Amino acid sequence: MIVEMRIYHCAPTRLPALLDRFSSTTLGFFEKYGIKPIGFWTTLIGESNHSLTYLVQWENLAEREQKWNAFQADAEWIAKRAASEAERPIVERIESHILAPTAFSPLR
Repeated sequence: MIVEMRIYHCAPTRLPALLDRFSSTTLGFFEKYGIKPIGFWTTLIGESNHSLTYLVQWENLAEREQKWNAFQADAEWIAKRAASEAERPIVERIESHILAPTAFSPLR
């Protein structure tokens, strides 16, 4: 198992729009493509409180590539994402980190 940590850095005041998009739209597409989120967090203390951090569980990099690419290419997802940003962009920058557990990690 590997874990992907994704951090979405939002434009100022746009975090509520991102949270709404995840809860009302994105999670349905994750389910459709078998993408398994572990958890979602907003930042209380840190460099910026305009970000969403979440973790996704993958069996391996091949699973990640197949499922993530299918999700990203979904015409309905592309249209809904564009509609959510019709007023103005939501996300300024995305970080993605692929993490491998250590031998002593409780989550493996």
